[in-house]
Amino acid sequence: MKKGFYDGLTIAEATTIQNDLRSKQQITHRDTPVTTIAGADISLNLHSTTIYAGIILLSYPDMRPLAYSLVKAETHFPYVPGFLAFREVPALVDVWQQMGVKPDVLVVDGHGIAHPRRMGIAAHFGALTGQASMGCAKNILCGKYDEPAPTRGSSSIIYDKGEAIGYALRSKDKTTPVYISPGQGLSLEDSLDIAKHSLGKYRIPEPTRRAHELVNRFRIGDLKEGYYKV
Repeated sequence: MKKGFYDGLTIAEATTIQNDLRSKQQITHRDTPVTTIAGADISLNLHSTTIYAGIILLSYPDMRPLAYSLVKAETHFPYVPGFLAFREVPALVDVWQQMGVKPDVLVVDGHGIAHPRRMGIAAHFGALTGQASMGCAKNILCGKYDEPAPTRGSSSIIYDKGEAIGYALRSKDKTTPVYISPGQGLSLEDSLDIAKHSLGKYRIPEPTRRAHELVNRFRIGDLKEGYYKV
């Protein structure tokens, strides 16, 4: 993606882009099996312009690390709730393009269609690239749901204006849910099934948990920018 692709946009212009990207969005059942999965995460301070982006490639469903990609980038799009993709997607595209092997499904730390305009970061990225993607968020952005049962693996549908947009998934017993939604090339049921098969010992499913650990190591200088096979 061209450097500074989204810098200087107004919120009205960004909204128009989101609405245009929806025409490229395909929320549909995946017929082919998933054998590889990747987690994507971005790290930046609220008022910083420096972004640390990472993607880790894993086998599925056993979650064995295969490769990872890391990029340091700059952004000048402001922090505006509902428009975080404009700060983060250019760096995510850079780290994606650097990857030598692409996954069947990319799980992004953020939302897919569980977004006021159905265009969270996972949906935005998926519409741009055509990559099958889904969001796994730690906090809900829009919609309402009934509290799922307190046991691991329980879920309930998130509705917004009468439309099903995702799931609240209890990823660990008696722990706050995570919020799952498709971004591109997956159905609601596909995204929930993949998330359930990606659960480990922690609240955050393994793809995005491992991506978060990777990016933190990159940020402190423990890992270097580039693409590496494990």
